[in-house]
Amino acid sequence: MKIPFFSGKKSSDANRLIAVGDIHGCLAALQHLMEKVKPTVEDQVVFLGDYIDRGPNSRGVIDFLIDFQKCFPKTVCLKGNHEAMLIDFLRGKNRDLFLLNGGISTLRLYDTDGSLHLPPDHLEFLYKLLPFYRTESFIFVHAGLRPGVPLEEQTEQDLLWIRGDFLYYDFDWGGTVVFGHTPLDSPLQEVNKIGLDTGAVYGRVLTACDVRRRRFWSVRGEKTKKA
Repeated sequence: MKIPFFSGKKSSDANRLIAVGDIHGCLAALQHLMEKVKPTVEDQVVFLGDYIDRGPNSRGVIDFLIDFQKCFPKTVCLKGNHEAMLIDFLRGKNRDLFLLNGGISTLRLYDTDGSLHLPPDHLEFLYKLLPFYRTESFIFVHAGLRPGVPLEEQTEQDLLWIRGDFLYYDFDWGGTVVFGHTPLDSPLQEVNKIGLDTGAVYGRVLTACDVRRRRFWSVRGEKTKKA
């Protein structure tokens, strides 16, 4: 897959730190969004997880992200709860949970003559996803953090699934937490939180943010019949 917007040129806003919300198989929206963002090799792009399920082209999204990482080596891809469910499914665990949360749309794309087959590079991508990523001023995570628990001691359950106990709690997290997971009508902007899941797969928008400057980009998502 080609990355048509690839640029090795310096940008006027050098060294941007950009986060991207939940994609959920919306490949066309992701491509359009990156055309607007126009990343360069100086930038670091952090994808917040939930690349798969519910949307029309989860397999294409993973292909895109694998190629994107090759073009932009600073790229960070985090694990979302949907990737965790797929990994469990492949290991024979909690299979019904994955199927009930949009997994069927993903499995169909890997069905080869009635059998499930994920290419080796897709498996490698899934198993290398990070639970969180931290810089000096920002903490990137899929769902959020448990208040009062040091970052290194957070459970994967909380990092990938937490909602209310994080969203509605005013806490000094040690940095601005940038997260997805909970679909919002518009990006959440608080002093210590930036929420970027804006419901692309529900017909709303896919959002990216230059977190240092709080500059946002968004494009229309791809609503599916059974999101």
